[in-house]
Amino acid sequence: MTADVEVGPPAEEISRIAAALDSTVLAARTLAGGYSHQTCLLTLADGAVVARFGGADPAVEAAVMDAARRHVPVPEVLLVLPAGAGEQSRPAMVIEYVAGTPLSEVLASDGFGSAAMAELGAEVGRVVAGIGAVTYDRPGFFADDRLTVREEQPWSAQLPEVAAACMANTPDVRLDPATRAGWLDLCRAYAPALVAVDGWSRLVHADVNPKNILVSRTGGGWRVDAVLDWEFAYSGCPYGDAANMVRFGADDPARYVVGFRRGFAEHQPDDLPLVEQWARLGRILDMFALSDLVTRPFGNPVADRAAEVIRDWVADGVPRS
Repeated sequence: MTADVEVGPPAEEISRIAAALDSTVLAARTLAGGYSHQTCLLTLADGAVVARFGGADPAVEAAVMDAARRHVPVPEVLLVLPAGAGEQSRPAMVIEYVAGTPLSEVLASDGFGSAAMAELGAEVGRVVAGIGAVTYDRPGFFADDRLTVREEQPWSAQLPEVAAACMANTPDVRLDPATRAGWLDLCRAYAPALVAVDGWSRLVHADVNPKNILVSRTGGGWRVDAVLDWEFAYSGCPYGDAANMVRFGADDPARYVVGFRRGFAEHQPDDLPLVEQWARLGRILDMFALSDLVTRPFGNPVADRAAEVIRDWVADGVPRS
């Protein structure tokens, strides 16, 4: 599923899952990735599952996954456990193991031509567009596992406030004061454009990136096997997911990016016509995530890459596509 690393979860956490599944865990390997949680492949006496330890609220994430899997490929949630009594016991979610190759590995390989990359991008774009088929009664973040949406300020009003709070917590070593001030000016200038989508209430994954998508080669085409890691999902405008995918698009094959944009644009839900300037609106929505990413600890590669994007946008403006 992903590359293995050395350190596994505490034994008491493994024992809790084994008891809940009424099975025996023969081996546990921690899988790479995950900022707020630890993901492990558990080999059982009767198969394999994936366990996610930690995270904000696995029960909410499980409910989001259940809603999304009616429209896009999402692993089935087998079990959700609250935090246990022990100091090391974290909440956990167990999901089915899905075979497939992380999209990040495919994009980094040299084994496919430009036509194959375009086809891959179109298929990923089609699937990501399908996430927006799930609707809610208003925009905002989920309050509970019934997916009740909390009332929020409009995104157009929130962006300057969120950016200001994040820049106050961003060290000079990552972004100098002049760049942070320039980013705040940029967020204030572009925030009013979000009025056009402030009222949208579609499911947004909010972490659509190549590490969170598993794919397979099928004959002459591609299949998305699973969209992973739904812990940041909320109700809002799906254009943010499209921008998330191409945030670091300069690192990916150009034909993949073109194919992704085409697939996303052509497969919007039937009741959600594509609006003019959709790609730029997505980029503006992504300013929330970029602002937050640069507050992460020094040496975090994604945070450092986000800082590069912020410097580019401060110098050149928000990209149009």
